[in-house]
Amino acid sequence: MAGTDSSASSRQSSFNSLAKDLELPLEQGCLTIVVLGASGDLAKKKTFPALYHLFEQGFLQSGEVHIVGYARTNLSDDGLRGRIRVYLKGASEEHVSEFLQLIKYVSGSYDSGEGFEKLNKEISDYEMSNNSGSSRRLFYLALPPSVYPSVCKMIRTYCMSPTSRAGWTRVIVEKPFGRDLDSAEELSSQLGELFEEDQLYRIDHYLGKELVQNLLVLRFANRLFLPLWNRDNVDNIQIVFREDFGTDGRGGYFDQYGIIRDIIQNHLLQVFCLVAMEKPVSLKPEHIRDEKVKVLQSVNPIKDEEVVLGQYQGYKDDPTVPDDSNTPTFASIVLRVHNERWEGVPFILKAGKALNSRKAEIRVQFKDVPGDIFKCKKQGRNEFVIRLQPSEAMYMKLTVKKPGLEMATEQSELDLSYGMRYQDVKIPEAYERLILDTIGGDQQHFVRRDELKAAWQIFTPLLHDIDAGKLKAVSYKPGSRGPKEADELSEKVGYMQTHGYIWIPPTLA
Repeated sequence: MAGTDSSASSRQSSFNSLAKDLELPLEQGCLTIVVLGASGDLAKKKTFPALYHLFEQGFLQSGEVHIVGYARTNLSDDGLRGRIRVYLKGASEEHVSEFLQLIKYVSGSYDSGEGFEKLNKEISDYEMSNNSGSSRRLFYLALPPSVYPSVCKMIRTYCMSPTSRAGWTRVIVEKPFGRDLDSAEELSSQLGELFEEDQLYRIDHYLGKELVQNLLVLRFANRLFLPLWNRDNVDNIQIVFREDFGTDGRGGYFDQYGIIRDIIQNHLLQVFCLVAMEKPVSLKPEHIRDEKVKVLQSVNPIKDEEVVLGQYQGYKDDPTVPDDSNTPTFASIVLRVHNERWEGVPFILKAGKALNSRKAEIRVQFKDVPGDIFKCKKQGRNEFVIRLQPSEAMYMKLTVKKPGLEMATEQSELDLSYGMRYQDVKIPEAYERLILDTIGGDQQHFVRRDELKAAWQIFTPLLHDIDAGKLKAVSYKPGSRGPKEADELSEKVGYMQTHGYIWIPPTLA
């Protein structure tokens, strides 16, 4: 059964070892996970499946964890379990049934005490029956940010872990954290009045992705990269997010935010921090987050001429989108870092919907080889590419001799494709990893308040100009690469596209 076999014990041992390395407190005993917004899509599609996978692997164990769903919808325990079950496809029926029995449901409002009093009674009754003497309470807010202040006030008033028992109260909040600097600071102040910073976990699921988590290891555990990762050798760096579908009926919601608020200001900027930051003193969460804040504070103001905005044709056909909408569904933005390592190196952050492919990657392009005796400059530069999704991989584009009798060159690659190298390893979903981090008290992969502020300081002036109509989104065809102006901007700041070479993920065939 899940949570009782030797592999589960081994995983728990590994988790304890990691906690010890990071100097985090090792805790046992009663754990309650409350998912607020339990009847919504985020909870059903992401949060509950992540909890199930942690249970299946033995990180959450029967008898030690209690899961409570809370929402306004009038449901029974079995009603919620039935809604969750359909998103646990392909899983062991025995494990699924055992997991679902851990879940209870409480119905109530998000801004009145009655529902939260019932919620606290459900949690307290479980803690008393568990008899462990501890009270660890994790609240996952799978809710719109507009209700965060009222929900957090209710948690603070009615549902905190009792001071008479060992344990803690932690709150996970989802993006978006505001619309601009002022709204983000207001939200931070409201939550900061209720909880300490070490109780708040601002989740950005990109920080839970396997290849994103590999960035620090790649940069600081390999001598190969230490002398190369700077302005002397790197010409430009692209961080790219592409989707091959549009807003798909969510146009009204997306139009409130746009691609910069939805993707670039958070997901891509977090990746940028890990690519550009200096080596931290240690792997302690605060040391890593200190370096992320420093590099954000080193970013120069964004120049209008280094921004391209796009909106795909047909976006405004959605009846929920205003006819005069200027909301970008595509953006390419150049960031410039004013420090010794990166002065003069453009970071191109690019994201778009309804494009010709789906992928997210980091592309580090190195400078030309001086004294090109092989006359192969036109074939392309060396590039180190980290494919975040899909087909997770890292590969280095190199110029090599083409097999044969001639002294001819071509582009090829050194390739580490995870599907080939780690065939028997299940790469965990980002939400699994981040929920486990929260239980362990590890805030390394979560956004700190001053980090959030520095991020909004970079993008707020640009966003206000877009909202005021000072910068216009150009039209582009669905299924294309996006606006041609974006490719022109990349070329202008130094990116050299490789023609005639396409990386093909290797297969076992």
